[in-house]
Amino acid sequence: MLSPTTLAAAFDRVTDYWSPKVIGQVNDQLLKAAKLKGELVWHAHEGQDELFYIVKGSLRIEFENETVDLEQGDFLTVPSGVRHNPVAQEECWVLLIEPAATKHTGEEMTPRTRSLEEQLG
Repeated sequence: MLSPTTLAAAFDRVTDYWSPKVIGQVNDQLLKAAKLKGELVWHAHEGQDELFYIVKGSLRIEFENETVDLEQGDFLTVPSGVRHNPVAQEECWVLLIEPAATKHTGEEMTPRTRSLEEQLG
């Protein structure tokens, strides 16, 4: 039987900043809940777009030629191959939608980088 999930309950599974958790799937797209604070790392995803939907708080996404500020209820799709760096001054809840093949920090490896297996856990 199908059962709904509340978004708030999905965020209860997220205990560490910058450590997304897969909360659903639509075809080959994963839905991930993430809590962010501070900054991640400059990176890009070759071959995959990435959608950021702000559930709570605000997020600044730095690009090489501009900066975009997102508030609760806003969403932004970062196109494939575009270098970006997410920055949250205060705790921010984000729903990410991206292909299952998307690497957390692209080809950049940092202590915050999470494998798909860790995101599924």
